[in-house]
Amino acid sequence: MNRVKSVILLTLLSVILMAIGGAFGGRSGAFTMLLVSFGINFITYWNCDKIVLAQYDAKYVSPQDVPELYDLVGKLCQNAKIPMPKLYVIPTDVPNAFATGRNVNHAAVAITEGLLSRLNKDELAGVISHELSHIRHHDTLIMTLAASIASAIGYIAQMAQWFTIFGGRDENGERMNPVALIVTIVLAPLAATLIQFALSRSREYMADASGAEISGKPLALASALEKLDNYAHHVVMPGAKPATSGLFIINPLSAVGGIENLFSTHPSTADRVKRLREIAARMH
Repeated sequence: MNRVKSVILLTLLSVILMAIGGAFGGRSGAFTMLLVSFGINFITYWNCDKIVLAQYDAKYVSPQDVPELYDLVGKLCQNAKIPMPKLYVIPTDVPNAFATGRNVNHAAVAITEGLLSRLNKDELAGVISHELSHIRHHDTLIMTLAASIASAIGYIAQMAQWFTIFGGRDENGERMNPVALIVTIVLAPLAATLIQFALSRSREYMADASGAEISGKPLALASALEKLDNYAHHVVMPGAKPATSGLFIINPLSAVGGIENLFSTHPSTADRVKRLREIAARMH
């Protein structure tokens, strides 16, 4: 059901993109945006790990660079019954992490320098287990595709504002319908954000529960989430963008006020911690 839900929500993002094209170019515009959405999906499918890792300046680390980290991740992968992903480190002191990749055989986990230095071994294992859960349940591809299309919708909406300012006209040479313009400029990006909101929140709960199973220490994951949330509310992670914030274990834009956090892609950390404590109680 989660996979079906993800496909439906991703299709809605593509429909929004087509609606934008239709508002500005009629049928030909809608068809063009359909091709654009296919192009985004194709490019992202084969390069989703490279795209996101490059955006956050993540650097590959080998087993020789961080042998203890590889040993820890290797044991957790055995518990999760998935192949070892590539490991990357993001050069920032803000603790956070995300997973990406098109499938379990082509996956990567990126963690920040701050995560390595500020968490103990059990907490680190909890965070990594959460990310391995995303890989195991094929979340990484669908979330990156959603982020890519949401980015495109936001970019096209910005272009639409300039198009309107300079007296944009439709394919028949007539002035654009003001209602269509409002939908394109305001409501389309908002709808894309709400779809990401629905897609990401349910998956974070599932990854927390599955991550607790993989590490066997739900309270350590709960402690890590509280630490990460505290940092995220005081410091914005360098290079973080709304479209990709849903990939992280904790929203890297939590310290930003206004519309950026009105529809956060993550459920409340307090609620996630509460659920993990309930899991720990059941385990004992």
